[in-house]
Amino acid sequence: MGGGRAVTDRVERALERIGRLDPELCAFAEVWDEEARARARSVDRRLPLAGMPFAVKGPAGIRSYAAQRLVAAGAVPVGSTAVPGPGTYWQTWGRGRHGRTVNPYRADRTPGGSSAGSAVAVAAGMVPLATGSDGAGSVRIPAAWCGVFGLKTTNGLLPSPDRTGLASAGVLTRSAAEARAYLDHVLDAPRPAPPPLALPLPAVFSADLGFARTEPEVAAVVRAAVERLVAAGVVQLLSDRTPFTLLDPREAWLSVRGGAAADAEGAGRAAGVRAENVRRLDGLFAGAELLLTPVTPNRPHGHEGPGEAYSTALTWAFNLSGHPAASVPAGFTADGCPVGLQLVARRGADVRLVEMAVAAESAVIRVRP
Repeated sequence: MGGGRAVTDRVERALERIGRLDPELCAFAEVWDEEARARARSVDRRLPLAGMPFAVKGPAGIRSYAAQRLVAAGAVPVGSTAVPGPGTYWQTWGRGRHGRTVNPYRADRTPGGSSAGSAVAVAAGMVPLATGSDGAGSVRIPAAWCGVFGLKTTNGLLPSPDRTGLASAGVLTRSAAEARAYLDHVLDAPRPAPPPLALPLPAVFSADLGFARTEPEVAAVVRAAVERLVAAGVVQLLSDRTPFTLLDPREAWLSVRGGAAADAEGAGRAAGVRAENVRRLDGLFAGAELLLTPVTPNRPHGHEGPGEAYSTALTWAFNLSGHPAASVPAGFTADGCPVGLQLVARRGADVRLVEMAVAAESAVIRVRP
């Protein structure tokens, strides 16, 4: 059965917006105009996502498991988004078909990476949803720096080509509510709806996890967002008389990423850090629903690179531990840079995490300049 005018109109509007905005923002590496139009004309309008335009991360994104599940539900891929070019070791920018991908709020700043183009495409309203992947923060960081919602799923929940197991599938959307469709259609089998949220959610907040050098203004923006959640009755902070800390995961992550190239002593230390952090997180989630942190310790940096800062300092621990984690827009620094609040939940609680993020957004956590 044909898709109908409403279905084709959705795809046409997305293509028009891409054509108008992408020469400046450089979010797309490829745009599949004719293929998208043909698919929109032929898609069965009875499918749940019939005609929903979406973008895929990078040149191989259309082959990902998540993209194929979205297509099977009737969604229409309109193009592949920009990812970092070869030799960019810091992976926090993208190379689109028109040039360097720019932050939609500050063109002189990076959008983050490596799901750079996906975040920009969603932030600029070119598509309502874009796929991503997250091995150290590659969904959450660009989501935070572009002011959109980003979800890293529980490691192993969805297929991943990453041999180390650090990377997991993810999604970027304008709001947490829009991410429901992603999980509804990419999970292997229908899952029971999570029980209703009992608010306030017991939560723990840490601005630095005990080791990150978080910029004072970034910490202040996130702390203010958390305070709004408390005031709205969404979360209840548990006592922070003994701040929650993790061991710095940097060397452990690098060792795991190095795989066989890592020396035996380094691998042993990495295993120890990983096990201790999992033990601490298991203890935290025995009594709390959420761990709240900034997504990054720093604001978006310039296109010349991050310097000595590790934008991944607060994200990559959860690639090692496997926990699902999301970025929710928290506000802006005085110079107009978006800041993200990271929500981390128990392993396997992805659907519930999205519902908790929806509750956070309903408390007007999003503050635009």
